[in-house]
Amino acid sequence: MSTVTLSSSKPSGLKVDALVVGVAKGPDGVVLVTGSEDVDKAFKGRLAAVVEALGGTGVAGEVTKVAAQGATTAPVVVAVGLGKPPATEGRGRRSTTAYDGEVLRRAAGAATRALAGTRNVGLALPAGDPEQVGAVAEGALLGAYAYRRYRVASKAAHKDPVDSFVLVVDSPRERATKAAVERAHTVVAAVHLARDLVNTPPLDLPPAQLAAEAVTAAKAAGVSAEVLDERALKKGGYGGILGVGQGSSRPPRLVKLTYRSGRGKRHLALVGKGITFDSGGLSLKPPTAMEWMKSDMGGAAAVIAAITAIARLGLDVNVTAWAPMAENMPSGSAQRPSDVITIYGGRTVEVLNTDAEGRLVLADAIVRAAEDKPDLIVDVATLTGAQLVALGSRTSAIMSNDDDLRDAIAASAKAAGEQMWPMPLPEELRPSMDSQVADIANMGDKYGGMLVAGLFLKEFVPEGIRWAHLDVAGPAWNESTPHGYTAKGGTGHPVRTLVRLAEDIARGAL
Repeated sequence: MSTVTLSSSKPSGLKVDALVVGVAKGPDGVVLVTGSEDVDKAFKGRLAAVVEALGGTGVAGEVTKVAAQGATTAPVVVAVGLGKPPATEGRGRRSTTAYDGEVLRRAAGAATRALAGTRNVGLALPAGDPEQVGAVAEGALLGAYAYRRYRVASKAAHKDPVDSFVLVVDSPRERATKAAVERAHTVVAAVHLARDLVNTPPLDLPPAQLAAEAVTAAKAAGVSAEVLDERALKKGGYGGILGVGQGSSRPPRLVKLTYRSGRGKRHLALVGKGITFDSGGLSLKPPTAMEWMKSDMGGAAAVIAAITAIARLGLDVNVTAWAPMAENMPSGSAQRPSDVITIYGGRTVEVLNTDAEGRLVLADAIVRAAEDKPDLIVDVATLTGAQLVALGSRTSAIMSNDDDLRDAIAASAKAAGEQMWPMPLPEELRPSMDSQVADIANMGDKYGGMLVAGLFLKEFVPEGIRWAHLDVAGPAWNESTPHGYTAKGGTGHPVRTLVRLAEDIARGAL
């Protein structure tokens, strides 16, 4: 992974291969933002004009490369757009706006992606306090990502990510500033882990291998791990995981990861859907819908990665991560529509659609997680196509049996820079899952499918336990073009929100 170091040197004199500064879209054209003063001076006060002459406007995410021609030690100055400053700012050629952390993350990430193939990059973006320092560092590190495992003949045609960054700050030795950068390294390493897992082809990541990867990552972070194989699952009565996995020649797993901060601390249980490939089972998906179904274990990847970051940060909260893993395949042994399975704990489910499989494995894990009496359970899943219909590909849904918890997770997501939106769990949709033969069916009203799935999961949460469900079907996988710090493919969403949530719990916010 790339690294970020701190420096108080003048940006114009940094010995780097490229230097990044920020620009904004002012009312009268391009304006410079805090951090660019020294570079503008090196350009004799004409940096904004040069950027404009090259077609730059300052719009968010826009990257304009300027040949320094000796004005700076770096041969190239890269102006990255931060968008419009508030109306009261940006007059003339200078803006001192305190930009939001996510604006800085995306700007740093966009510049970093544009500089792939460049070894060392200087960052002269607004970084006046530890929060901004952390945001810039995160954005740069998030943008410096590429999945190269299977590049062989084509490797030379794809540039390596930026290797290292020098971030210019006023006080590089200040404890809070250094801590912000250290946190960025830890959190982004976890995001990259989730990205790598999601990007791995399903041929090479069956449930047993995903479980092994989880154990390796956990042990490296000082987190204990336990894996239940198909025999232990059968003995324990995990009918949801076994039912989904029975059509595959590669058997399912349930992974439990445990981080303990201390006795009496708050206990957060994370549950992540780990369908290593989702064909839809006998309710077969169309071919184009299967093309990105290696990402259907994105929830498991997120909770595995998040607990490693939480442990490395030493947060004052106890965390257990549960990852039910199965491959949903059609075969002579696959579960059939109208089969009835028994979820862990005894409740029965009529399987009306084998492509509504994620909620079945989650139900097993939620019931088991609840037995440990956590203070709250948060499940994460690439659960429904209805999520994309409702909120698009970049915004996750939050559903909960507790409005305060739902709002707190939304606040954690906003602070982390990940887009989430609170959604309801309308009780009038619950009767649509009534079964003629079992306790509940895995399908209900065809309208509001995302909400129906949430209501299904709610049925398996015992009274008195606060629970939230994150449907991340769109945001966990970027099928579109790269943007900001986000590459195409696995995004690592919502690792940053889960870590921020754990931090919020540790400081008593929940």
